[in-house]
Amino acid sequence: MMNRSNPLAHEHLLHRLHAIQQQFRHIPPHAMQQAASEFNIPLSQVAAVVAFYSFFSTQPRGRFDILFSNCTSCGYLSGEQDLLRMLCQRLQVTPGKTRADGLVSIGETSCIGMCDQGASLLVNGVPVTGLNADKIAQMVQLVTDGTPIQQWPAAWFETSDTVHRRDLLLTNRLTSGSALRKALLQGSDQTLTVIQQSGLRGRGGAGFDTGKKWQFCRAAPGSARYVVCNADEGEPGTFKDRLLLREYAGTLFEGMALCAFVIGAEKGFVYLRGEYRYLLPHLQIRLDQHREQGLLGKHILGQADFDFDIDIVVGAGAYICGEESALIESLEGKPGIPRIRPPFPVTHGYLGQPTVVNNVETFIAAAHITVHGSAWFKAAGSSTSAGSKILSVSGDCGKPGIYEYPFGVTIRQVLDDCGATDVQAVQIGGPAGTLLSPAEFGRVIAFDDTATGGSLLVFGQQRDLLAIHRNFAHFFAHESCGFCTPCRVGTQLLKNTLNNITDGRGTATDIGELQQLGRIVQHQSHCGLGHTAANHVLDGLQKFPHTFSRRLQPQFTARFDLDQALASARQVTHRDDAAAHLDNE
Repeated sequence: MMNRSNPLAHEHLLHRLHAIQQQFRHIPPHAMQQAASEFNIPLSQVAAVVAFYSFFSTQPRGRFDILFSNCTSCGYLSGEQDLLRMLCQRLQVTPGKTRADGLVSIGETSCIGMCDQGASLLVNGVPVTGLNADKIAQMVQLVTDGTPIQQWPAAWFETSDTVHRRDLLLTNRLTSGSALRKALLQGSDQTLTVIQQSGLRGRGGAGFDTGKKWQFCRAAPGSARYVVCNADEGEPGTFKDRLLLREYAGTLFEGMALCAFVIGAEKGFVYLRGEYRYLLPHLQIRLDQHREQGLLGKHILGQADFDFDIDIVVGAGAYICGEESALIESLEGKPGIPRIRPPFPVTHGYLGQPTVVNNVETFIAAAHITVHGSAWFKAAGSSTSAGSKILSVSGDCGKPGIYEYPFGVTIRQVLDDCGATDVQAVQIGGPAGTLLSPAEFGRVIAFDDTATGGSLLVFGQQRDLLAIHRNFAHFFAHESCGFCTPCRVGTQLLKNTLNNITDGRGTATDIGELQQLGRIVQHQSHCGLGHTAANHVLDGLQKFPHTFSRRLQPQFTARFDLDQALASARQVTHRDDAAAHLDNE
């Protein structure tokens, strides 16, 4: 009998599969078949979804399922200590495997959005931050004793949101319902005009005009319209949505309802990244409060023709679902593979109907603009980039956390404010963004200069930039959806080539190979992930060539160790004598 305790399980395939995995600690074949029957979809579709998302498994996971973040800021390499290996050794677990007794499994995952909290992990989906050797030792004992995580030290699970600088959005808190009341007073046409006149552009990095997007969706033919909030901030180094979802969820929901009022939608979705599942109870409470206040549901604020409600769909570990068409595919209960565009979501989105997809910060900004007006918003920022930008700052700095600035702030100013000294490089917009050298720190955060979804990673002089590139390359190779050859194969080849250089087996020909591969991935890939997956390598080769050249071998060295390749054969035949080895002398 399946576990029906999850109230979301019947609403969406991803939730149903999560409930199954919670019950069985994996998703067995008979459960896939039952899910296919419940949702009236082919078994092949369920199997494809299970295979696509990294948080689902067809092999049993441990009662304590531990995933270390491998991000450059909240990753498990703390100083000289490899905390993942330390925990694996003490619990006698092979990384990526479940211990034979089923008690514990330990692996790694992409950034979990805790970049300002130190080395971090997820245990049964709940974040533990500030990891160190002492905490690992205590964790070993807790796991060995089988102590439920509810009885682990409560302080371990506390994650503070440190805001070092507030501007337009974080300083001014809106009274609940004020934006919707203003919109109803002035009507949908005028509300759209205000958004258009404000110059608001999407805060996810691409910067598409928000007013135009809403207008295109409003004008598109369709039997229904949808509002979707992209809360899948999976870019390593980005964690601003964690703050916004915890402290400003009400304003987010109001911004989505505003959009619904303008375009004529009755249904909305928040697509929440799987790493933020722990925020779900809080968000559900806030949704219920909005319904009780008449701000969601039937006849919003007494308007007979204004019905709109929001569901939350939680992802299952797929960076690609931050791309809007992949997100929509996931909402539809399918693997998150980006669609061929055009058509675009504004005309053919969720269930083929006109759909607006904006991120958390954009909807919150829209609510503020509706209350305060377009002139208030345009008064901040630059001529090309109105308003403010919320940044997630982490890495080698004294004060990691959240910073909000008017557009036009220089990189140098941000570095000064966050206490970063002796900086070697800055990565703007995460691995998919732009790598900056100190000569470029006078550049500004703006759509016509260094655009960013919100991530600013600081790397001090002590950092090995080649190790950073290797980390980024592994991230993209892991997160590629596999749909197109340039990205699927290209990211793997970039990873392998960087591995060779990092391990001291690279030659000068590898530099040309990296450049050629980078251009192919950048220009021939199907979607935005592929287009940006080689940015960090191409930037690094241009701005920090010594990072690569100093690790090169003067001449060709063999990349294939035949004797090592025969190790599995020796294991199978139970031979390890001299005759079973090649004579390498």
